[in-house]
Amino acid sequence: MQPILTSMNIKLFAIGKTDDKNFQQLILDYSKRLSFYIKFDLEIILDIKNAKNMSETQQKEKEGELILSKIKATDQLILLDEKGTTFSSISLSNELQKFMNSGIKTLVFVIGGPYGFSEAVYAKANSKIALSSMTFSHQMVRLFFIEQMYRAFTILYNEPYHHK
Repeated sequence: MQPILTSMNIKLFAIGKTDDKNFQQLILDYSKRLSFYIKFDLEIILDIKNAKNMSETQQKEKEGELILSKIKATDQLILLDEKGTTFSSISLSNELQKFMNSGIKTLVFVIGGPYGFSEAVYAKANSKIALSSMTFSHQMVRLFFIEQMYRAFTILYNEPYHHK
């Protein structure tokens, strides 16, 4: 099996550490699998200090500043947001193929903090996707997202991981 030859990178930014060792291991496992197909980076943005003393808006704005400081002008910014577009695994793989065909260098996906994103982050975003209409913990979202990226690439490669 040959890896997909693409110069596109995928980055996932997430607010806060994953404390659960089981999640950490699964995230690492799927990240390694995904990295066979594409350059993939998971970057943790540390929780804001003294967040308990901030309003929800202040916390979102502070997190937004941290997120936006990591985004380059050429990045395609996609927010994981409950109000985003939902995709099947196959339609997500088709979207990724379109991004690769368009010559985009870096897709940046972001999992926000507990209150979502600031208005500045929404304004900068190119699009939003939702993994589900249900609510999941941020640790689960990381795992589900990375697994879905891996699944999408196995679909593009017509490999047996995904069953139609």
